[in-house]
Amino acid sequence: MTALKHAVVLITGAASGIGRLMALEAASRGARLALLDRDAEGLERVRAEVEGLGQVAKTFPCDLRDRLAIQASLAEVEAAFGALDVLINNAGVVGGKPLLEASDASIELTFQVNALAPIWTTRAALPGMIARGRGHIVTLASAGGLVGTTRLVDYCASKFAAVGFDDALRAEFRRLGLPVRTTVVCPFYIHTGMFEGVKTRLPWLLPILRPEDVAARVIRAIERDQPRLLMPWAVHLVNPLRLLPVAWFDALMSWLGVSASMDDFRGR
Repeated sequence: MTALKHAVVLITGAASGIGRLMALEAASRGARLALLDRDAEGLERVRAEVEGLGQVAKTFPCDLRDRLAIQASLAEVEAAFGALDVLINNAGVVGGKPLLEASDASIELTFQVNALAPIWTTRAALPGMIARGRGHIVTLASAGGLVGTTRLVDYCASKFAAVGFDDALRAEFRRLGLPVRTTVVCPFYIHTGMFEGVKTRLPWLLPILRPEDVAARVIRAIERDQPRLLMPWAVHLVNPLRLLPVAWFDALMSWLGVSASMDDFRGR
């Protein structure tokens, strides 16, 4: 079990949304927080909330598109706190446009933040975890990392990369006998500004998730060393359904409304 009391927990994308809520959940359990985001003002607001709970939090403004900035920020975190106990790769972006309408810059940004940043943060944090003999790396991916959909081609590709990153990382740790655990999180759409306007055809089966519920479940999954967290339960059906012929699988995704879920997307 991963105990969060007195643990050093770093969260990327901590200035708002799920990142902020996970920071408050971890702080309520006694964790010490390192908060990373490019939104310096938002980080300060979250820091004040964490300190209002009687816990320690430090902010590290960082552009997660920049590998060198990530390395420098992780060095600052270790100088302030020592080696990390938990790294939560939460930061994410979404463009929400058909592939031919998405700009080159938007596609590159999606991969820099969603797929590459978790690799750079993990490479920077891992030596300290190994030296201490413990650690936990959490990757906030998406149900879009298990099945693709319209207007999310670049986003889904980046989240498939995030799921594969966790899968291979877990195998590598096991093979090398490293004392580090991993958790990958694959939620359906979450009711935050990031996915404003998305819809679900069958809310009883695929509900738009409450951010407070997602944050609480992620923190519980970390505490329980749960390697995979899929939300809601219906997301567990994706991999078994892959055994169907492709045409049947695609027809089922259309019937479930997944293929049309981004039709009214507005985002932030």
